[in-house]
Amino acid sequence: MQPISIDPDAFARQWLEAWNRHSLEDILAHYQDDVVFRSPMIPRITGAREGILRGKPALRAYWGQALAALPDLRFELLDVLSGYETVTLYYKGHRGNVAETFILGEKALVRESIACYAAG
Repeated sequence: MQPISIDPDAFARQWLEAWNRHSLEDILAHYQDDVVFRSPMIPRITGAREGILRGKPALRAYWGQALAALPDLRFELLDVLSGYETVTLYYKGHRGNVAETFILGEKALVRESIACYAAG
């Protein structure tokens, strides 16, 4: 099997631009249909027991709610890190700095994403 190839800087730029335009469909275009998203914000925002969402429909609902609630939401890219079939973006959001790791799958789409926030 061939390793997944992606330009991490282009991925970062396109992902951030989609978020900063609040274009939900362009954001979701980076993800596989069966994506898994992990974030400590999920229980805080949704009241769910787990910080895990599965599938694009769950992401669409969650991020649609977030974009509606935060009309001034903007992300500022601080750094891009590249790994084997992974990209980690370090960026500043409305809750401070975030490190988000994207594990790539078929067609270099995100199959899993893990968001980590400052512990303090």
